[in-house]
Amino acid sequence: MPIRPLRLAPRACYPPRMCRSIKTLREGAQLAGDEEIEAAALQFVRKVSGFRRPAAHNAEAFDTAVDEIAAATRELLHSLRIGRPARAR
Repeated sequence: MPIRPLRLAPRACYPPRMCRSIKTLREGAQLAGDEEIEAAALQFVRKVSGFRRPAAHNAEAFDTAVDEIAAATRELLHSLRIGRPARAR
């Protein structure tokens, strides 16, 4: 049996208070600071989990995910080799 393609939900189903945009954390050779990385990790975990604030019994898992994603983001940004400057937007 063939695998069916993933069907994405229509845009109208997104709650209005959740932002769908993700901020770029690298502009050329300029890297984001720890505060921006932490904020992006928090935004990502909120988006994936569907919770703005987790219940008390989920707080540890939520916080651990934010910390791990922030650490992975820092590692990624510091590991990237930048060959040429970013284009002006």
